[in-house]
Amino acid sequence: MRFKQKGKTVGAGHKLRMWLMTGVSYMIPFVTAGGILIALGFMISGDPHGFTSLTVQNALDGVDANKVALAANVRIGAFFFGLAMAPWAFLLPALGGFIAFGMSDRPGIVPGMAAGAVAGQIGAGFLGAIAGGLVAGAISGWIANWNVPSAIRSIMPVVVNPLLSVIGTLLVMYFVVKNIVTPLNTGATNWLNGLAGGSAIVLGIVIGLMMAFDMGGPVNKVAYTFGVAGLTAAGSASSSSAFTTMAAVMAAGMTPPLGLALATVIRKKLFTESELENGKAAWVLGASFITEGAIPFAAADPIRVIPSIMAGSAVTGALIEVFGATLRAPHGGIWVLPLIGNPLGFIISILVGMVVTAAAVIFAKGLAKTEVEA
Repeated sequence: MRFKQKGKTVGAGHKLRMWLMTGVSYMIPFVTAGGILIALGFMISGDPHGFTSLTVQNALDGVDANKVALAANVRIGAFFFGLAMAPWAFLLPALGGFIAFGMSDRPGIVPGMAAGAVAGQIGAGFLGAIAGGLVAGAISGWIANWNVPSAIRSIMPVVVNPLLSVIGTLLVMYFVVKNIVTPLNTGATNWLNGLAGGSAIVLGIVIGLMMAFDMGGPVNKVAYTFGVAGLTAAGSASSSSAFTTMAAVMAAGMTPPLGLALATVIRKKLFTESELENGKAAWVLGASFITEGAIPFAAADPIRVIPSIMAGSAVTGALIEVFGATLRAPHGGIWVLPLIGNPLGFIISILVGMVVTAAAVIFAKGLAKTEVEA
C-alpha cells in the first residue's frame, strides 16, 4: 500500500514510521521528566523499600500508610517519587494519543489518549498503546471523512467523532488486546516457574529477553514480578538463587537504555535529533533501572531496536548468573549498589550487555541506511 504525501507517493512502512515518530516526539518529555524525578527519589532516599507507595501529601506529612514517622531523607525521596507519578501517568496516553494525531490530526487525540490509558490499565504496556493509537487514528480518520448533513457537521469534531471513536477504540482494547495479553502473561509466569528449577544461565537469558522485549510492558512486568516474588519469598533467609534472579532482572532492565545511549554517542548520524536528545536522558534512566527510557527508540524503529536490546539484555542476564551477583532490593538501579552482592560482577554484566546492545543496533541501523542509499 502507498500513500500520497505533498505531491509524492510514500510507502506504508514510511507512513507508519512517521506516525510512530509523532507519538514518540510528544512522549519523550514525559519519559524524561518522570524518569529523572524517580531517579532523584531513589538517589536521595537510599531506601528502595520504604517510599514507592507513598503519596506526595504523605511524604510532606512525614508518614507512611501506617502513620509511622519517616526519616528526612526518605521523606524527601518519597516527595520526588510522588511528583514523578504525575508526568509518568501520561506516558502511554501521550504515545497513543499522538500516534493517532499523526494519522488523523486533532480527531485522533482523544481516542488515542484513551487507548493509551486503557493499555496501562489492562497491562498491555507500550505495545498496547501503539496498537491503540493506530486503531484510534484509523477509526477517527474514517469518521472525520463521513459525508454528513450540514446540520450536524458542526458538532462532528466536538461530539460525534470523539464519542464514536472512543467507543470503537476501547472496544478493541478491551475485547481484543486485553484477551491477547492476559493469557500470554499467565503462560509466561508458569514458564518462568518451570525454568527456575533448571539451568541458572538459561533462566538469566530468558529474564533478559523478557525485560527488554516491551520495556515496562506486560512481558517485562511478568519477569519483574517473578523476581520480586522470589525476593519476597526468600525473606530474611539465605536464598542466593532468588537474590541472583532479582539481580538479573534489574541488570537486564538497566541495559536497554544504557546500550542505546552508548549507541547515540558512538554513531550519532544513525539517529534523529530527538533520539540524540533522548539518549542523554537515557544514561540517567538506565542507571536508575527505568527501562522505559528505551521506549522512544523502540517505538520509532521497533524492527531494529527491539531485537538489539533483547540481545544485550540476554547477555547481561546470563552473565549475572555466571558471576553470581545478588540483589536484596526490588528497585533502585545504581543507587542501591551497597545492597548488591559482587557489585563488580554486576557492573561488568551491564557493561558487556551495553556494548552488545550498542553494537547490534548500530549494525542493524547501518544495514538499513545502506539499503536506503543504494
